[in-house]
Amino acid sequence: MNEDIKFILDTTKEGMDSAIAHLEKMFIKIRAGKASPVMLSSVMVEYYGSPTPLSQIANVNTPDARTLSVQPWEKNMLHEIEKAIMNANLGFNPMNNGDFVIINVPPLTEERRRDLVKQAKAEAEDAKIGVRNARQEANKEIRGLEVSEDLQKNAEGDVQALTDKYIRKIDAFLEAKEAEIMKI
Repeated sequence: MNEDIKFILDTTKEGMDSAIAHLEKMFIKIRAGKASPVMLSSVMVEYYGSPTPLSQIANVNTPDARTLSVQPWEKNMLHEIEKAIMNANLGFNPMNNGDFVIINVPPLTEERRRDLVKQAKAEAEDAKIGVRNARQEANKEIRGLEVSEDLQKNAEGDVQALTDKYIRKIDAFLEAKEAEIMKI
């Protein structure tokens, strides 16, 4: 196989891998009933005048499957953390006991589960678009090479096989996430 084609295929595979990695990160943020510190990863707290990720000013734990506990490094930040969690619009109602901010994670309703499945499907579709863009870029680069038509067709076939493989992976991830969300 031509070295240029091999390089293009390797680059395409890396692009598709990054689309899958991004999808996995986004799926972690979609909660499926169990409390997880990742649920608060998007919360930004006003810390001495600048927005700071919650994880940098507090310790976030899960004492049990339905509770999140946030212990700030500085006690005077409790109110700011509570306010930031409310402003993040995650559907949580934080409570302050003087030492910690405690969040009870409510069980998911059927309607909320359906919304989360829609969100998961949208993320999966974004990942598929990323894979297809990598395929399109690879095919464009292959067509620009000075190689025989047969070699070009074979390379494009390899790119399509790679694309199909990654689309199947995304579908499998989505199916697993959907089952996890809908499981009561």
